[in-house]
Amino acid sequence: MASPRIISDSVVVDTPPAVVFAILADPRAHLEIDGSKSVQGVASTQSGRKLALGDRFGMRMKIGLPYTVRNTVVEYDDNRLIAWQHFAKHTWRYELDEFEPGRTRVIESWDWSRSPYARLIELVGFPSRNRKGIAASLPKLKALAEQRAAGSPV
Repeated sequence: MASPRIISDSVVVDTPPAVVFAILADPRAHLEIDGSKSVQGVASTQSGRKLALGDRFGMRMKIGLPYTVRNTVVEYDDNRLIAWQHFAKHTWRYELDEFEPGRTRVIESWDWSRSPYARLIELVGFPSRNRKGIAASLPKLKALAEQRAAGSPV
């Protein structure tokens, strides 16, 4: 049974998974796909290469006030799965499934089931806010991946 503390949505992208994964594994691209309007840019990362399991990266964020958050990649399967979390232990996860050649289903989820702050997260409305953010991010991810696959300028 799925946890009530996980929200997710999906989109079909007309590219192979490697194109989508390259975007997700590059924190510099997160600003381009963020539908929540909270990502402001990269604060720190291992530049020049895609993320891997255990890597840490910092993002400049703004929800009301600006702040920086440091994430750790906690799940990783090249071109299939990447997930990260920060100190609050909620997890952003992307699962990729090439269900037809050149077509990838991307499931984006936000899981706060293991956060010690789960009740507070709910009280301040993050589940609803993040549901809207996911719904706005997935079309951006689709457009960016399909532009990159076509070789179009982004």
